[in-house]
Amino acid sequence: MILVTGGLGMIGAHTARALTDLGHDVVVTAHRRTEVPSFLDGRVTVESLDVTDRDAFLALADRHEIGDIVHLAGTIPGEDPVGFFRTDTTALLNALDAARTWGVGRFAVASSLGVYIGQTVSPWHEELALPSVDLPHLIIAFKKAVEALTAHALAGSGVRPVVLRIGSVWGPLMDPESSFNPIPPYISAVLRGERPSPLLADDGGDSCYAPDAGRAIALLMTTETLRHNTYNVSRGRPLRQRELVGALEAITPGLRLDLRPGGQTGPHLDVSRLAEDTGFAPAFDVAAAVADYVAWRKNNSR
Repeated sequence: MILVTGGLGMIGAHTARALTDLGHDVVVTAHRRTEVPSFLDGRVTVESLDVTDRDAFLALADRHEIGDIVHLAGTIPGEDPVGFFRTDTTALLNALDAARTWGVGRFAVASSLGVYIGQTVSPWHEELALPSVDLPHLIIAFKKAVEALTAHALAGSGVRPVVLRIGSVWGPLMDPESSFNPIPPYISAVLRGERPSPLLADDGGDSCYAPDAGRAIALLMTTETLRHNTYNVSRGRPLRQRELVGALEAITPGLRLDLRPGGQTGPHLDVSRLAEDTGFAPAFDVAAAVADYVAWRKNNSR
């Protein structure tokens, strides 16, 4: 059985779905979010768990035979940065403690494409040095620290670390007004019948549809042999605003959205290592992702 912490969040739920699609038994933890998405209903075991409670975390093994862990649980920083770091570090250490105590095979943990910030080479690949620069967000700072903490905590334990440098993921279950990704808010405005502000046609950057991200993580947990401990998780090519606009217009009769010329496409993640080791290829291009998301939102608020 594979444990996915934070398994009712966006990336966690899609990871759990992909793992069950591959025929694996999955247990997910949930704390504040308790609603099980329709695509997971009846397919996973849900455990109510505060991952900062070490004893409760370790007690999961009394009820489940857990062979691998995907640690995706996390919080959003408030006004107290120390509180944020304390909470998420405690959760990480409890998950690492469980991995060592239970003797699991693989321990995957969420890092971020943000660890590459300051690197001038694009696309970003795993062999690049991680620059020492000021980071724009507490979450990115924590994710960068996660990589070293995980490597050292699991050294000599026999547990295989799998660091997931996850790209800019969007899709079903994301907050439709998220400040972390502009795509859901833009689509939400269109679905409300509003006319969003014109986008720059060539603006864009790294982007991955959530079901593809979940499937990539699932493959990294289940592929027989991995040659590395760190993998980029994304689509492998940038999404440009004109692609988003074109996809929305294609599925909405009569819709015409404004685009301005120009813009700059930012860096994106190279997923060659992921593809070579697992056979991963994204199932959704931009048009398919937008169509799938719009269809999902017809019956779901997020």
